[in-house]
Amino acid sequence: MTGSTPAPFTADDYRARMERAARHAADAGLAGLLVAPGPDMVWLTGYTPTAVTERLTVLVLAPGRDPVLVVPTLEAPDAEHATGASALTLRDWTDGKDPYAVTAALLDDRGRFGISDNTWAMHLLGLQRTLPGSSYASLTDALPMLRAVKDAAELELLAAAGAAADATFEEIRKVTFAGRRESDVGHDLADLLRRFGHSQVDFTIVGSGPNGANPHHEVGDRVIRPGDMVVLDFGGLKDGYGSDTTRTVHVGEPTAEERAVHDVVRAAQEAGFRAVRPGVACQEVDRAARAVIDDAGYGEYFIHRTGHGIGVTTHEPPYMIEGEEQPLVPGMCFSVEPGVYLPGRFGVRIEDIVTVTADGGRRLNDTTREMVIVD
Repeated sequence: MTGSTPAPFTADDYRARMERAARHAADAGLAGLLVAPGPDMVWLTGYTPTAVTERLTVLVLAPGRDPVLVVPTLEAPDAEHATGASALTLRDWTDGKDPYAVTAALLDDRGRFGISDNTWAMHLLGLQRTLPGSSYASLTDALPMLRAVKDAAELELLAAAGAAADATFEEIRKVTFAGRRESDVGHDLADLLRRFGHSQVDFTIVGSGPNGANPHHEVGDRVIRPGDMVVLDFGGLKDGYGSDTTRTVHVGEPTAEERAVHDVVRAAQEAGFRAVRPGVACQEVDRAARAVIDDAGYGEYFIHRTGHGIGVTTHEPPYMIEGEEQPLVPGMCFSVEPGVYLPGRFGVRIEDIVTVTADGGRRLNDTTREMVIVD
């Protein structure tokens, strides 16, 4: 891949994110946020512990107070070197002391707190035991849009990840499919993602023939045959931000029915993309794509939502699904990925990552959405 590398985030970037998160917590009626190691902590502080263990590590954010990162003493040196460390206070605790008491001293004993979804149950229960008057709500429920709107630097990173995934597809379409196992093609996809700059491969779905009718089949030992439709869905993290794209290829010439189903899904994907603009509810993207598939008579075979958000994880809010009335905002990034899955026969899915612009949407994937024939 060519092109300049985006500038790394600074302590000021992380300070602004923590301040924004504390404000959003207050607006949601929360006394603060408790953030365990994981994507939320990475996004807020730039800190990733070398290992997540039974020892409590938690970021405490509260309106009007400086951020505090509670860490085990033996991990404090690593935390001090995180990019966002200068924007917060470190409070360490040693083995033999009660980390919940250390954390409780920073909290309103009767407050309601947002807590990151991946917090270990033992830590949440320890806090509840120490502060029996406190209560908690998952961040997905309390602040689902916390990371949803990306700034210019984040958009640049997402675009670079999308370009790397596109380069992967352009290479994989050149390889031989017939006579090889799905797992062989999956290994090729993973190798290509890494070659084009991904540090983490989250998934490589290769669904050939009837396996393509299972949206999350991933890979198996089935040998790909001439005449197979093959769903290729792959992505991961590049420079900390996600990629996720799907194209459906065909080994040799497709039948008229296979081509017709592919055309329906391509039209549905285009309709979903065209529905993207500021102020439109997320569910309208799903409705637009689903209407095309319904009208073609395949509605019962579109069995998942149209899209999901993407950022420092490959799946996050917002979700393009019926009932989600959250309006689209410039800077949001999410997939548009309708599909048709005919049990026991084949499946088709086409997916791009899309970002909301001031007057519409912009695709972050640009490989052809036409039927691609492979050997």
